[in-house]
Amino acid sequence: MILKKLITFIFISILLTGCQTIKEKADSIAEKENREYGKMVGKNITELKIELGNPTEDFINEIGNKVFVYKSKKYAIPCDRKFEVNKNDIIISFTSSGCI
Repeated sequence: MILKKLITFIFISILLTGCQTIKEKADSIAEKENREYGKMVGKNITELKIELGNPTEDFINEIGNKVFVYKSKKYAIPCDRKFEVNKNDIIISFTSSGCI
């Protein structure tokens, strides 16, 4: 009985440690991406298009700013990068979702 509990405890510990490692790796990659693309904030939209090409989609948000969306997939996980651009064609914000 004690051996069974010990084996179960060891198995759960290994599983949780592996999940934590994956989470830390994904967080590290997301932080690196946010630093890299966050540098685009304050720059002209022309520089963004030189760097990433034409967006997958674009639209005008509720406050009248343009939003450029770049979509991709890595390991079948969808990634969305959104850049908000003001009326002077200056990037004012960046967000990403699912990018690893």
